[in-house]
Amino acid sequence: MIVTTTKLFELAYGKFAIGAYNINNLEQCMGLFRGNLDSQAPFIIQISKGARSYTHKLMLEALIRAANGVFSDAVFAVHLDHGDEKTCMDCIESDFYSSVMIDASHEPYAKNVEITRRIVQAAHGRGIVVEAELGQLGGVEEHVSVAEADAKLTDPDQAKDFVARTGCDSLACAIGTSHGAYKFSGSQGVRFDVLAEIQKRLPGYPLVMHGSSSVPQEEVARINAAGGKLRGAKGVDEDVFAQAAQLGVTKVNIDTDGRLVWTRVHREFFLQNPEKFDLRDPGKTFMTEYANFIAHKNHKLGSAGQLAAARAAA
Repeated sequence: MIVTTTKLFELAYGKFAIGAYNINNLEQCMGLFRGNLDSQAPFIIQISKGARSYTHKLMLEALIRAANGVFSDAVFAVHLDHGDEKTCMDCIESDFYSSVMIDASHEPYAKNVEITRRIVQAAHGRGIVVEAELGQLGGVEEHVSVAEADAKLTDPDQAKDFVARTGCDSLACAIGTSHGAYKFSGSQGVRFDVLAEIQKRLPGYPLVMHGSSSVPQEEVARINAAGGKLRGAKGVDEDVFAQAAQLGVTKVNIDTDGRLVWTRVHREFFLQNPEKFDLRDPGKTFMTEYANFIAHKNHKLGSAGQLAAARAAA
């Protein structure tokens, strides 16, 4: 059952966070649904601008529509991740998405407000929810690339003004995390002090944590043992999710970790089975491994076991 993120955020606020997972293909889609049902968790499927163009935007939409029928017990929202204005408008007009994210955080503040407000007006006219971003995360994720020196934490006072002026429904905050597999070079971490100040100014308002993959060191080690060269990859300690949820974070974005699982499964499979060539063999392994990964993340987020409550609230 496809629902709005608003319903999920109302249920989660202050108690747990909803996992928002990016998908690009059939195997990810199947593993995602299986993992969420195994852990009895509501969730958010994220489609990025890059994923929409990887094959064709209608292909992913068709996969999700089919999964909605196959996994009829699932409760989830469909979300555009890191959209520009053109992509947001296309998704709004499609009437398929539950919510869109307009990312104009790279623009000057006034321009970010202007663009976000324009998207909010268009989306709300169709009953679609809008996530916006203020501040800039460092790192690289598809078309989003920000040098660490240019990363900017979200200003709490500005966050309150931004929400009031744009009418956006949730806000992605820059609180020390970054995109990709190389999030921290030293002792950096999540700035809970900044997050707490934002919550004080926006009580009850849903906040979003981007760049939240934990980059499991076991996955990195296994990838490297199978021929990979991921040196210095480091992510967010997944044990911080519970604290973030208490401070208003209702949505946690996880993408890189899923890619690491895919890479590890395929590297190991073909290293151990050099005579194999059928793409379905590692695909079957990946779907199981990805489902297990999703279920694990949901337990860390606190969303595991919340499916019945989400269905009742929908």
